[in-house]
Amino acid sequence: MLAVEAAMRAYAVSQGEDIEKWGIVGLLHDFDYERWPNPPDHPTKGSEILRQKQYQEDVIYAILSHADYLPDAPRISTMDKALYACDELCGFLVACALVRPERLKGLEPKSVRKKLKNVNFAAAVNRNDITRGAEDFGVDLDAHIAFCIAALIGISHHLFD
Repeated sequence: MLAVEAAMRAYAVSQGEDIEKWGIVGLLHDFDYERWPNPPDHPTKGSEILRQKQYQEDVIYAILSHADYLPDAPRISTMDKALYACDELCGFLVACALVRPERLKGLEPKSVRKKLKNVNFAAAVNRNDITRGAEDFGVDLDAHIAFCIAALIGISHHLFD
């Protein structure tokens, strides 16, 4: 979730959006997953908690919209699309970094794309979500990968130490 938060904050800057709001969306999007990992409980149970805590509706909606299986929550806003685009990719980037001695340093989109083709590497990551996320967000996949790597480098000490 820290990785997604960092990518969301970086995209908020590039889009001229609210950095704190986008960061919170990235940080909280899976907070309920360990307790309720099965659809549709995740993220609907979490959204109930966020409403009780009086989070803004657009924050709650973005978190709901990152689940493909919720037909009443299509991705509409730029924030919704950014979260979906960053979610699986950030997890995959962390997995890529964990098998490299220099972690994220020097990691290139070409290497990430090669690992994406290996279905046995980070097998739980949905590759279709990564490509569809970039398409829906309107960014080139290689540029998106490079952008997210750059965002994660800034917090790599939190991710790998």
